[in-house]
Amino acid sequence: MNIALIAHDAKKELMTQFCIAYCGTFSKHSLCATGTTGKIVSEATGLEITKFLCGYQGGEEQIAARIACNEIDLLLLFRDPLTAKPNEPNEANLLRLCDVHNIPVATNIATAEALIMALERGDLDWRDIINPKTK
Repeated sequence: MNIALIAHDAKKELMTQFCIAYCGTFSKHSLCATGTTGKIVSEATGLEITKFLCGYQGGEEQIAARIACNEIDLLLLFRDPLTAKPNEPNEANLLRLCDVHNIPVATNIATAEALIMALERGDLDWRDIINPKTK
């Protein structure tokens, strides 16, 4: 699976710790991330991560474009709900694209853990059910 990682500044450490905890699972999949998140997680875990631009420079839009092209299977977007962000309209578009393309998305650690556990069990092979030719 192709997994995208995005974390607001206040959630980068949480994303890093999450990726350390599930490093074994993540190592079996292709990862991409916005620039700073990818750099921090990669340095902490040793995972190979394709890094896009930083979020505020267009990294979220690069991931959104991959979602629109069916190149992302799962999105982990750890958001800071307490701090207003200038790029919130971009996030709304990102979440809308996930809905349009049936991409599982987690915006907090509880949902992320549920999705990763499902991934470990093999429960996220939903594309085979919807359209067997996409895999």
